[in-house]
Amino acid sequence: MDTSKMTVSQLKEWMRQAKRQEVEAVLPFLEQDKRKGIRQLASQWLRQEELNRHKEARWERLIAMEQKLREQGYTAIAGVDEVGRGPLAGPVVAAAVILPAQIRLLELNDSKQLSASLREELAVEIKAQAVAYHVAFVDAEEIDRINVYQASKKAMTLAVQGLCHAPDYVLLDAMTIPLHISQRSIVKGDSRSASIAAASVLAKVERDTWMKQQAVRYPQYGFERNMGYGTKEHWQAIHTYGLTPLHRRSFIDGQLSLEDIMHE
Repeated sequence: MDTSKMTVSQLKEWMRQAKRQEVEAVLPFLEQDKRKGIRQLASQWLRQEELNRHKEARWERLIAMEQKLREQGYTAIAGVDEVGRGPLAGPVVAAAVILPAQIRLLELNDSKQLSASLREELAVEIKAQAVAYHVAFVDAEEIDRINVYQASKKAMTLAVQGLCHAPDYVLLDAMTIPLHISQRSIVKGDSRSASIAAASVLAKVERDTWMKQQAVRYPQYGFERNMGYGTKEHWQAIHTYGLTPLHRRSFIDGQLSLEDIMHE
């Protein structure tokens, strides 16, 4: 292939469609090309390949736990995670996800390490490819009644119970649940297990979407920006407008005066 007769745009399009081995075969010629644009194409391709290798290595680490469990005979491994323990308002949300054995989600990571737009893209892909998934909510009133730790455990239990395909093993992020299923609690599980990472993405996207919907009902509190967390803007709104039914009184009592709370 004579790359010297191709324009930058032609080479760029060819490299986009070509197999890795084909590009590697002509790369020495591209790196020595007199045209700056061609040399830049070669450098960009090498940087992208390095990034891809990093993502592939991360994916292999993420999926290793599930692969080991499959080798032990488990076929339906559910990852479970929850979000929303810390906010002043809104529910705790948990997701349970069973991924197929052959899935590859190279962009997947702990949801906190991903941009909002990438989380949303991954959530669509996870839902499309998952063997099963379910998302469960526990509202602010229940959080106040049983405390946020128990609410998190309840949400995770409900997420597993809601799966249309029963799991034979459950991986959870730093939690155990009261179900008679083989399970393992993993500290920082959303960065160590692909299934838990997938669950963390679904839970985060579902909760954020719900809070944005509530922002239409309660526009003064900035829920579409703070997702119920105790930002300065949110605290100022509470002092000005009082509490909504979405607020966790157990998180706020003692930090506001009685007069503030009665203002709702």
